[in-house]
Amino acid sequence: MEVTIVHVRVKPAHIADFIEATGINHRASIQEPGNLRFDVLQAEDDPSCFVLYEAYETLDDARRHKETEHYLTWRRTVADWMAEPRQGVPYTGLFPQSGA
Repeated sequence: MEVTIVHVRVKPAHIADFIEATGINHRASIQEPGNLRFDVLQAEDDPSCFVLYEAYETLDDARRHKETEHYLTWRRTVADWMAEPRQGVPYTGLFPQSGA
């Protein structure tokens, strides 16, 4: 399992816009082959802070996600709304194990 945890800080004036655009990306992403999870989290103590938890069966599935039209549209749409560059940290998922 390939997991990326993406940390995003959004300009306060664009929080609602970011949530709307990210919801569109989320709904399309969970339909992708190999997608296991695509969670979008918002910090309770700072509504401008978000975490995207993206889990795919394989590294190729995760790479293909970054080539989809919905991801590319999301990336272009939200770029100017970021208070700082987003940071994606890749992980290898250990548990749960596929098929277990």
